[in-house]
Order: sequence, then structure tokens, then C-alpha cells
Amino acid sequence: MDITDILISLIKIVVMLTVVLLTVAELVYAERKVSAFIQNRLGPNRVGWRGLLQPYADVIKLLLKEDIVPTAANRFIHTLAPIISIGVAFSTLAVVPIAGETIHMFGREVQMIIADVNIGILYVLALTSMGVYGLTLSGWSSNNKYSLLGGLRSSAQMISYELSMGLSVIGVVLVTGSLQLTDIVAHQSGWMWNMVLQPVGFVTFVVAAFAETNRTPFDLPEAEPELVGGYHTEYSSFKFALFFLAEYANMITASAIIVTLYLGGWQVPYLELLELPATVNVILHILAFVLKVGFFLFVFLWVRWSVPRFRYDQLMDLGWKVMLPIALLNVVATGIVILLI
Repeated sequence: MDITDILISLIKIVVMLTVVLLTVAELVYAERKVSAFIQNRLGPNRVGWRGLLQPYADVIKLLLKEDIVPTAANRFIHTLAPIISIGVAFSTLAVVPIAGETIHMFGREVQMIIADVNIGILYVLALTSMGVYGLTLSGWSSNNKYSLLGGLRSSAQMISYELSMGLSVIGVVLVTGSLQLTDIVAHQSGWMWNMVLQPVGFVTFVVAAFAETNRTPFDLPEAEPELVGGYHTEYSSFKFALFFLAEYANMITASAIIVTLYLGGWQVPYLELLELPATVNVILHILAFVLKVGFFLFVFLWVRWSVPRFRYDQLMDLGWKVMLPIALLNVVATGIVILLI
């Protein structure tokens, strides 16, 4: 790897971070507008044009607030926890391909992916399992009983649903025959999307993704009526902003992974038959990927304001008694069908 390759990688990373940060800002605005629409009210409509700059005003307000750390807290872990959460959310996107064609840059043919590793799915599963440490450590380091309970709930919930998520992905691996995300997307050409080939795995993965991102109806770790605010009760200013950012970045990551594994990623059915120029193909691929991800982000917002929060025993029953057996049966059935065909 020479200096040109390093420069290209840095440009990809900067572009990805910029796009995600801007998307998070407008996603906060979209969530408020969607909730306002569902509840028949206006939502933010003062700051900027029709409230579009409200998220940026909120960020400035958070950054100007005093950073308070409890006296009895473990200061190092207290600071490290939100960094782990945001780091995991951003790092996962490194292996997600957003277009099938390459672009010409600095005399090189550049793929529209930061790192095309041959164990992409294992990388994603490994990083998502790391996300629990940010929440658990934040609860423990705060030395607050409500924060600790939120951290414990989070670890139990995420570990429970990771099993179902991992098993649902095995079906995709069996069908595709590869752990590389670019291969998985390429295998879904035409209408042979894994959502059609693996409908049970698709539903299981989507439900597990809601649980992994701590979104309603799985937001037990930060349930305000019981835990004040859960694992981030003792956080303020920039550290709280990092947790806030991590939640929405995780929504983007989860939506991108769902689209890549089950909705054909950047694939536009039969686009290759038109024999368009490579540049046009790249633009259409990116647009298709963005639209699919945007649809799932809307689903995340829609479900939050439509489905009530589970009780904790219901949450655990769903994970262990319903989703885990279904995911196991899906793996067995997929294996049998592939063996017979």
C-alpha cells in the first residue's frame, strides 16, 4: 500500500463520517416531524427554514453545557463508554458496499467501499457485539443504581438478541456461499433478493436490529418511567451528545446492513441490461442504496410512535422462546433445501 492508497482510504472515511453526521442531524429532525404527524401536531418549525436547523441548535446547546461527572464515578471508564458506543457505530459501516461500479481517482480504480474484506459478516457481528460494552460500562462507571440497572438490562437484551441475529445471518451465508458483503450483494442480482429467499431470516434480523439499537419497543435500558434515563442518567454535555449520536448512527448502520443482506444492497433489478455508462451506474447504485436505507430509517421512526414498550419479561420471552427457536429452524430448513436442490 502506497501513499495514494492511504489518501484514497482517508477520503472515503472523511466522506462517510460527514454523510453519517449530516444524516443523523436530519434524522433527529425527521423523527420529531414524524412523531408530530402521527400525534397530529406541528413539531419543530422555528429554527431555520421550517425547523430544519433545529438539530444543529440542539447540538450547540449541548456542547455549551457544563460537563458534570459524579464524584464517586470512575472518570476514565465514564469518559471511555460513549467513545466505545460511537466508535462501534461508525466502524461497522467500513465494510458496507454502496455501489457495484468503480470510480476513477488519482489514476486508480476505486471501489465504493472503505474496506472490502472477505470476512465482512464476521466483522459486522464482532463489532455489534462490542457495542454492549459502551452501555454496560457507562451504567457501571456512573455509580448510580438506575444507570447500573440500565446497563445490566442492556447487556442482557443485546446478548439475547445477538443469538437470533447471528443465526438469521447464517441462512444468508448458506444461500450465498460467502462471508464477503460485496459477494452477498452481487448474488442478489435481479429480484433474487434474500428478503424473498430468506423471509423468516429477514423478519428475525429486523426485529433483532430493533433490539440491538435499543429502539422502541425494545428501549428498556433507558425506560424513563422506571430508570429515570437508564445508562446515560449521569451524562451531560458532549458525552451525552455522543450517546445521542451513537443511537442514531446505529440506526443508520442497522438499516445499511439490512439493505445489504436482504434487499439487494445497491442492486437495481436488471439495470445492467440497459448498458449505461459506468458513471451513471454508480450514481444510480448510490441512489438505490440511499433510498432503501431511507425507507428502513422511516420504519424505525414509524415503529417508535406506533408500538408500545414491552415489559422486560415479554422482551426476554420473545428473544429466547420465540425468535431463537425460529432462527434455528430457519437455519436447518435452509440447509436441507440447499442440500436437496
